[in-house]
Amino acid sequence: MTAGKLISLFIVLSAVAAGAGLYYTQVHAFYEDVTEEIGGEVTLVPFASGQPKAILFDDLSAIDSESSPIRYRACFKTTENLALLSETYEPYDHAVPRVAPGWFECFDATAIAAELESGGALAFLGQKNIHFGVDRVVAITEDGRGYVWHDFNACTDALASHEAKDRDCPPTTN
Repeated sequence: MTAGKLISLFIVLSAVAAGAGLYYTQVHAFYEDVTEEIGGEVTLVPFASGQPKAILFDDLSAIDSESSPIRYRACFKTTENLALLSETYEPYDHAVPRVAPGWFECFDATAIAAELESGGALAFLGQKNIHFGVDRVVAITEDGRGYVWHDFNACTDALASHEAKDRDCPPTTN
């Protein structure tokens, strides 16, 4: 084998290894399982108090990452009545589920969005500003399947335009 072929082979193998490492880092490396013992509860915000309140749930499967405030995803089941929930808790308008990693199979953003659009699921505010500019969103279907994700709120845009102090946004931390 000539020196040129060896150098070419080294470059190709290095590129493949770097690509595989980058893929793993983006899709798998930073996610951790969330358990009920370390913050894995499902909350909704009641109209009356404005403070998150835990609801009954079972079979929680959740992942999160410290690398981004919007990487949280969860799936669960509940026996709570959807009609009663809609009369008690704040809705989350224009909810659009964020895509989860492919290996987190219980969370299908496309299917959840279709259920929300058809009315087979309702979205609720789970917690306002769980991180600055990020709300926790909870969607629950008529048959009791539930999904949780984080979504940017108006404080994120307000911060960029220096209007965060003029809105109902928490103080920023630097």
